[in-house]
Amino acid sequence: MRRAERLYALVDLLRGSRRPMSAARLAQEFEVSKRTIERDVQSLQLAGVPIYADHGATGGYSILREHSLPPLNLTEPESLAVLAGLGLLETSPYGAAARRARAKILAISREDRLAPVGEALATMFVIDSPSPSEAAISLIPEAVAARRVVRIDYTSEDGKTLTTRDVEAMGLLRGGDSWMFVGWCRLREGIRGFHLDRIRRLEITGEVFAERDPAVLATDLSRWRTRRLG
Repeated sequence: MRRAERLYALVDLLRGSRRPMSAARLAQEFEVSKRTIERDVQSLQLAGVPIYADHGATGGYSILREHSLPPLNLTEPESLAVLAGLGLLETSPYGAAARRARAKILAISREDRLAPVGEALATMFVIDSPSPSEAAISLIPEAVAARRVVRIDYTSEDGKTLTTRDVEAMGLLRGGDSWMFVGWCRLREGIRGFHLDRIRRLEITGEVFAERDPAVLATDLSRWRTRRLG
């Protein structure tokens, strides 16, 4: 039995069982090692499948009965495109989410299609700009969604000047080989883009700013060839 088939069968078996099933019993059922079952369960959990471990002499794995694992039948080119795209997001503000999504896709993809995709990905290389600070990665998407004013310490391109700015968080922009945080800079009184790797400190304030005319941002972005990702 292929791994992808075993994962589907494992979900169905747990869903139909009235009692928790131990790793040893599942290993016997599928004629694999106990360690293989533990790895399968971990992969399913990463994919968001609600499998729970009950400890004790009568414990084992159980699952919400109403849950079923939807198929993910991507072709090889589609799998390659999705996984390569997620890899490009590693140093973006959504890097952590991209890594989780990649694990979920790998967990429920057809195993016979993963080997050639993995070989193709191994031939792809990316020259990244310096990684942005952890604060920039974790807080900027939240600030944009909540329409919050953020306070940043931002360094000049030569690294010699540091300014503190209050910025109305409006969006994210991929420019060249780096990500930028876009917003209304109150210090400069205009739309500005801030390279994430030059943000030394970022704090989300409690202020929710009044929404500006979308044309203000659109006019500024019209200087470049940009496209929305949704």
